[in-house]
This record gives sequence, C-alpha cells and structure tokens, in this order.
Amino acid sequence: MSSLSRPEPDPGQLYIDGRWRDAADGGRLDVVDPSTGQVVTTVAAGTGKDVDDAVTAARAALPAWRDTPARARGRILNRAAALIREHADELAALESLDVGKPIGLCRPVDVLTAADVYEYYAALVQTVGGEHRTVALPAHAYTRREPVGVVAAITPFNFPLVLSSSKLAPALAAGNTVVHKPADDTPLSALFMADLLTDAGVPAGVVNVVTGRGPDAGEPLLRHPGVDKVAFTGSTAVGRHAAATAGAALKPVTMELGGNAANIVFDDADVERAVGTVIKAFVFNTGQFCMGGPRLLVARSLYDTFLGILAEAVPGVPVGDPFDPQTVIGPMAGERHLAKVQEYVRRARAEGAHVVTGGDRLDRPGFYHQPTVLSGLPGDSTVIQEEIFGPVLTVQPFDTEDEAIALANGTPYGLAAGLQTRDVARAHRVAARLDAGIVWVNDWAMLDPAMPFGGVKSSGFGREYGPEGLEPYTRTKSVLVSLEVTA
Repeated sequence: MSSLSRPEPDPGQLYIDGRWRDAADGGRLDVVDPSTGQVVTTVAAGTGKDVDDAVTAARAALPAWRDTPARARGRILNRAAALIREHADELAALESLDVGKPIGLCRPVDVLTAADVYEYYAALVQTVGGEHRTVALPAHAYTRREPVGVVAAITPFNFPLVLSSSKLAPALAAGNTVVHKPADDTPLSALFMADLLTDAGVPAGVVNVVTGRGPDAGEPLLRHPGVDKVAFTGSTAVGRHAAATAGAALKPVTMELGGNAANIVFDDADVERAVGTVIKAFVFNTGQFCMGGPRLLVARSLYDTFLGILAEAVPGVPVGDPFDPQTVIGPMAGERHLAKVQEYVRRARAEGAHVVTGGDRLDRPGFYHQPTVLSGLPGDSTVIQEEIFGPVLTVQPFDTEDEAIALANGTPYGLAAGLQTRDVARAHRVAARLDAGIVWVNDWAMLDPAMPFGGVKSSGFGREYGPEGLEPYTRTKSVLVSLEVTA
C-alpha cells in the first residue's frame, strides 16, 4: 500500500446526546504518539458527572431506538460500514498514530474488519426473532427477543476500532443504546466513529463516547445504576474487578480478557510454513494481541532446527516507523507497556532463560522493543505462566502429543491456541483437547465476523462475533395468551 502521512488530530471532546462538549470539570488528557513519545493532541478527561450525563442520554434515547424496526437499524449500520470504507485512510492513519500500529496492518485488518462487523450484524439482526412454542396449556405461547437496554462498552488500547465494533455493532443492531469508554491511551478512533455513526443516521443519545482515565470515567460507568449490561475487553486483573462490580448489581457481563496462547509445532509440520506462522503469531500487532502466540511448543526432533531458524529470521523482521508501509513491528502503545515487557525479559533472564535473539529496548525515540526469542525456561516460570503482551516468544520442546497438550493447557489462560501439522486426524484430535475459545490449524489470527471468539478459564466468558456475539445484547421474554373461552 502507499504510505499515509501522520495526521494532526484536533483536540477531542466528549460526545454526549448528539453533541460535542468538554468535560464538566474542564479536564484534559494527553494523547501520545508511541513512535516518538511526543504529545500529539489532547482529549477531554471525563469524570462521573459526564458519565451520568451520557447514561441519562442513552436511557432517554432507548425507547425510540428499541422500537425502530430491525430492518431500519440494519440500514443505518450498513451506511456506517460504507462510511468506514469511505474514510478508511483517515481511520487507518488515526489508529496508527494512536496505537503505534503499523499502517500496513491498520487498513486491511483494523479498518476493514470493523466495516465487515457492522455489515454482518446489520444482516444478522434481521433474522432474529421469537418462536412459537407448543405447550400443554390452552394458550398461544411465544417468545420475544428484546434489547437489554443501556450497554457500557469498555475497550482496551491494542485494537481500539476492532474491539469497539465487536461491541457497538451487535448492541446497536439489537436495539440497545451505548456509552462507550475507550482506553485512555488510544481514544482517537472512538471519537471519529461517533461522527461516522451520526452521519450514518444513528440518532442523538444512542451512542455516547466518554474519554477519560479508568478510575475517573470507567469506574463510574461500571457502577452506574442506569447501565443494564457491561461489555468489557481488557486485562484479566481489571476484568475481575469489572465483573465483580457488575455482579454486585446483578448486571450481565461479557468479558474478553487476557491470553497466553500456545502454538504447537508437531514433527510432521511443513517447517517453512510453520516458521512463518510462528513469527506472525508473536509479532502480530507488535505482540499486543490477546490472541497472539507468545508460547512456542515444538517437537524435540525440530527444536534445535527451529531455534536456529528463529535466531536468523527474527532479527530481520522490519521494526520501525508505523507509517512506513514495510514496517511489521512498531512501538509498544505506551511507555508503561514497554516497561512491562522489559520487566518480563529481566525476570526471564533471572529465571535462567537463554536469549536466542533480541532482549532489549531499542535505542531510538519512542517505545520500541526488539523482537525477542527466549529458550530454556521451565513451564512454571513467570514469563511462560503470565501474559507478556509484547513481541516476546518463549520456546519449549515436547516429546509426545499428550505432553504438548498438557504444556499448552498449563497456564491460567484459555483464549486462543494453534497447531501446525499435516495430519488431519491429529489436527481435529488436538483441537478438541485444547482449553481455548478459538483454535487455528496451520495459520494464525484467522478471524471473521461469522466465527465467535472468547475465552475460558482466566481469559473470560461470553463470545464476540457470530450469532453468539449478538445473543448477549438481547433477552428473552415469554408470552402466553390464554385461549380458554370464558362465559
């Protein structure tokens, strides 16, 4: 693709009840370009008063939007998808600036996936309805599928546009209204999307965007009595708190949390293809991918071969300016995220890891870390058990299929997993035994709006995408009408 220039975004405001406005207390929040470490703009730093205004607007807009026919809502979402495609370059540039995401990834993955998701739910919602039920009563019995109400959508820093679309599209399609709290580090595409959704025909108050820090804006949103459902993507630690807070108020939640996926390479794998998949799995989105593959489990007969290939190939993966179309690995999204990766690599060294390649922060402006491969760590070491969330790969050998599965399942997480093999029977057998919400065979990061994803164990619960991603935004009501004849 041709290169895009860095945008110069205007200062951002809150979007509440169809209007742009400053935070009630006038607070501002810096937005930093991760590739330079420099502030590029500011956005409003919302607080509890702003959250309350947003929820009030969402509640007021709910009856009319809920009663809008599904076909009409679908037409609006289709227009939103068309506008996303029309403004693809602007959205890609904003996402790249905000996250440090390579521009070559932003347009085809982030932007076009978001458009696909809006289109998918625009079509799917028109097939959703209640059912007639045969009952052993003199009654006409049927069910209705209705929206849950006001949805709090809380999204993380790594895939702002994709992970907001996975919540807003099904929520809006089902007739809910939304208050969206994007990550404080990466709010720009959420603000841009507020304008696009309005241009598509979403009425005032149906989508509200409150930027701000987690304790100041996210916490009041979680606790607000006017919120009917919470849809959260983020770390497992914060997700536990969010689920407990919502649970105390008996609010339904969907939680897409951390991951630490294993990528298993069996001895019958196509080695050349497997190497490409292994590298893709751990450097995709600079390793800031909850469904990334930071743990490589490789058959012992291929172990030394793989280490040798990775030692030569990984340093050649292009690291650099996110706006260079050739860049594969950009900066970490923020300084604290870089510090976290550095600390994990330090711990790995202390626990006896051999650094096959990489291992350090890059000596350049911005928040860059070398793509890093570590070997020689036991299965209970910190960097194997915990989510690093950076371009770091650990490599462990295994001798049998059962051992590979035990190692893969041997962490608290269960979001994604993968295996590389030419044996079709093994592919199905192993996929069935892996503790993961999604399993890829002979590739990585294959995602489509029709296929659900989500976690088990400490990776959360609930699903996004597919019909399964629409269900949590509806509730079922039973209606029974007596057919008895009265005198």
